[in-house]
Amino acid sequence: MKAYKDYTTEELKELETVLKIRYKEFQSRGLQLNMARGKPCSEQLDLSMGMMDVLSGDDDLLCEDGTDCRNYGVLDGIKEAKILIGDMMEVAPDNVIIYGNSSLNVMYDTISRSMTHGVMGSTPWCKLDKVRFLCPVPGYDRHFAITQYFGIEMINIPMSPEGPDMDLVEKLVSEDDSIKGIWCVPKYSNPQGYSYSDLTVRRFARLKPAAKDFRIYWDNAYSIHHLYDNDQDHLLEILAECKRAGNPDLVYKFASTSKISFPGSGIAAIATSHNNLEDIRKQLTIQTIGHDKVNQLRHVRYFGDIHGMVEHMRKHADILRPKFELVEQILEDELAGLEIGTWTKPRGGYFISFDALDGCAKAIVARCKNAGVMMTGAGATYPYGNDPHDSNIRIAPSYPPLADLETACRLFVLCVKLESVKKLLAEREA
Repeated sequence: MKAYKDYTTEELKELETVLKIRYKEFQSRGLQLNMARGKPCSEQLDLSMGMMDVLSGDDDLLCEDGTDCRNYGVLDGIKEAKILIGDMMEVAPDNVIIYGNSSLNVMYDTISRSMTHGVMGSTPWCKLDKVRFLCPVPGYDRHFAITQYFGIEMINIPMSPEGPDMDLVEKLVSEDDSIKGIWCVPKYSNPQGYSYSDLTVRRFARLKPAAKDFRIYWDNAYSIHHLYDNDQDHLLEILAECKRAGNPDLVYKFASTSKISFPGSGIAAIATSHNNLEDIRKQLTIQTIGHDKVNQLRHVRYFGDIHGMVEHMRKHADILRPKFELVEQILEDELAGLEIGTWTKPRGGYFISFDALDGCAKAIVARCKNAGVMMTGAGATYPYGNDPHDSNIRIAPSYPPLADLETACRLFVLCVKLESVKKLLAEREA
């Protein structure tokens, strides 16, 4: 296909007329489709329904060590759950604390505790003149929402297929003691689906922060969320690398079963050094007497071990893989060669990142909405909702059925074409 920039002005105007007619046809269909967030679909949720049957009123709810899961206590989580989640996170059980259903809640708590009580004896952030955070972009909007909520200044760090720009990260972290952390989604990143290279992970582990209370917020949300059996990304384990580099306290590692079992009823965890864990427990002893041990036991008895969990995720992949491949095929068929957009082709995770021509993302998303397809708001993948290029759009294929997903993607590429033609014509008129 010929690139749109090579069209004559008259050809672009003729194309715009045709595209507008097609867009009105979509509007007349009364669509109500949602691709706004990376929610598992009903078929994925159905995969875990057997978990509802592993415990009953007649069952013994005792752990191997005799802990009665119906009662108070066990602040860190039951031993069996720490083993299961530790294997998923590739860390020793002794480095894990099991929480409730949401890793986002654990991250919020970690920031909040740092604000009010500091990190391992350091000055509470709320008493400092300035607190800053590094944010790889495009990135996860809910990460940015947490730091914005606490009034923490956010600094954009460009992403590449290797991970964040580590030259910039190393420079800023080593020079500025007001920088207290960096958000990371290191495997199948949100939204691009990138996984950090071995070199990037090692450079993270060897950071020399000016602030002794600097921490890497390592949200490994998609650790076993592969789309393919054989073509998978691999990630170095960050805690081991930090220990090897002489920086054992540098990282907080977060994970959950939210997109493995039930998003609203999973279990979340933090893994970190023993020094950090001791600091965290001081808050936990005040905050709770223990999280839901019955739910922890339910997960352990359902999955058995990490091998059961991996087999379960193969079933998720069988549902998700056709959806990702459908989106990628439509983008390739409709947009390849036009030079009006680029997109990622992840091997796991929950998103595809699309970059339109500069200045077009908000208009594309708004046009999709006006024809009945909801997408993540343009700009959401940047701190403060401000994409300086107004180009990045997050595509979430997981939730709609295949037929609806195809309809939504056909509309999306139509809107990309229409807004791209509009931009090119405006530039020529100017």
